[in-house]
Order: sequence, then structure tokens, then C-alpha cells
Amino acid sequence: MSRLTYWLAPLLLVLAIPAAAAPPLKTQLTQRTVLNLAAAKRIAAAAEDKARADGLNVAIAIVDEAGRLLHFLRMDGTGNSSVEVAIGKAVHAANYRRDTAFHQKLLGDGNLVVLGLPGITPIEGGVRLLLGDQVIGGIGVSGAQAAQDGQIAQAGADLLRD
Repeated sequence: MSRLTYWLAPLLLVLAIPAAAAPPLKTQLTQRTVLNLAAAKRIAAAAEDKARADGLNVAIAIVDEAGRLLHFLRMDGTGNSSVEVAIGKAVHAANYRRDTAFHQKLLGDGNLVVLGLPGITPIEGGVRLLLGDQVIGGIGVSGAQAAQDGQIAQAGADLLRD
């Protein structure tokens, strides 16, 4: 046996054992439900119906679980600033896995550290989109009073409870 074979054979054997013992990678991956455009449109429509019933004009943003815009709706007569605020509320709800009212309450209670969180919009109107315990996105509403924005956003989010 050559010197190379003498050293190489045991090394190859040691390297091959973990690879043979490890389960296939695909069995280690997790599966999740992903929010799609059709569902986002239905959620936005439910929120829009609530806003119309209340006589309010708002902007409605739906983001996926990564906080990326999936669908946006701006009702006639909605203020310009409501566009970015609605998107910010939706992103906040998805990224922090909390409704924006949670951080608004902390801030109202004097917890100013909330203002140091990156990308935060601590104004009611951003609601997590939940499927069971899993956050699959967020909805943000802006254009009315904060409490009204929250009720409109909740009307959209409630579609996932059925």
C-alpha cells in the first residue's frame, strides 16, 4: 500500500460517515403558509367595506410576513400622508409580530425606548395577519382617527379567523 493510500483511505472513510448518517436536507426544512395576492385583496376589501360603512376614506396596505408590500388600496379623498403611514403600520405589525396599538400603549405609558426601535410606527391601525399562531403578514390602515384605523384593519384581519 502506498503512503498516499495509507493516509487517504481512513480520511475518506471518516468524511463519508457523517454524510451517510445525516438525513436528507429537505426533511429538515420547515413549511409555512404564505400570504398571496388573492387573499391580500380579500383582506383589503373587507377593510374597505368597514371604512365605507363608517363613512371614512383611508389607505390600506397589506404586506407579507417579511414586511414587503403585497397590495395597496387608497380610497378617494384620502390624504397624501396616509399612504406612507398605512404602509409603515403594516410593516410594523409584520416585522415586530405585534399590533401597532401594543407599542402605542407602551409609548403612552412613558416607555420612550420604543422610539429607538428601527422602522417603528407606534400608532394604532397596524394589525398582524395571523393564521393560527403564525404571522403571515400585516395590514395597515391610515386616514381616520387611530382607533378607527385599528377597527378597520381588524375587520380585514378577521377574515383569517374563519
